[in-house]
Amino acid sequence: MEEFALRTFGLTKTFGSKFAVNHIDLNVRRGDIYGFIGPNGAGKTTAMKVILDLLSPTDGVIELFGQPRTSGSLRHVGSLIESPGLYTNCSAYENMKRFSILCGGTDKDIAFYLRMVGLEMAGDKKVKAYSLGMKQRLGIAIALLGDPELLILDEPVNGLDPMGMKDVRDIIQFINKERGVTFLISSHLLGELEKVANVYGIINQGVLLEELTSEELDSRCGSKISIRCSDPEAARTLVMTQFGIEGVTIEGGKLIIDTDPKASSKINSALVAAGSEISTIEIISRSYEDYLLERMGMLNVGSGVGQYV
Repeated sequence: MEEFALRTFGLTKTFGSKFAVNHIDLNVRRGDIYGFIGPNGAGKTTAMKVILDLLSPTDGVIELFGQPRTSGSLRHVGSLIESPGLYTNCSAYENMKRFSILCGGTDKDIAFYLRMVGLEMAGDKKVKAYSLGMKQRLGIAIALLGDPELLILDEPVNGLDPMGMKDVRDIIQFINKERGVTFLISSHLLGELEKVANVYGIINQGVLLEELTSEELDSRCGSKISIRCSDPEAARTLVMTQFGIEGVTIEGGKLIIDTDPKASSKINSALVAAGSEISTIEIISRSYEDYLLERMGMLNVGSGVGQYV
């Protein structure tokens, strides 16, 4: 049986008649880096605030580490929501020391976490002189006080330059691998999440549309061969039998083959030899972003142009 760091059942938050979070069931397994992906205003931050008891849920159940959420179980959760609340006239060390009174942590822990996020040499520099990336790294270090088992990060790379994004990604991967910390990370940037996440939850307009692993996402994206021929059913049987390809479907009268595009010439020759008349062969490519936009109803499928509908 899988162990979950976080699960929600029918989690709902309304503001008046508006559903900000609409009966979502999140399943974050221990050890995962769970990418919570959706456009701005999708409900990601609200869901995280409800999970952390910063907002009261309208309905639903929240479990942490297999048990109903309590103030005790929240002590094992670190978080960085929206932007770090820092004392700008204090140094990194002084900020860490203040938060350690609330979250726990010794001077040894403070030194360790500052070193982990690459701020050990800036420990005495006042935070008001920090770059945005340095502030984000300090926010993560503060979230690590108390040695949490689950870390919830809301848009941790938002507004950062490419180097700052890489720094934050490296920190997340290190903490996950070396310390076994589970992550729930929200973002509207799939290109960034795909570099660290192994599981995704797609949310839009407060509704959790789908949860899938990175392997499942890979299988739904990538390149496929599209063939329009005289007898798609017979062609489907031939391709599956002769080439041992299971991922063969018929869509809109076309044969869609989930295989390496380099096989297109051999498949074409085999179909022609079997008497099939081929009118078109195309290579269909779908990126992670295309899949995400399709699931959210924001991509005009077939045009390759993302737009709100």
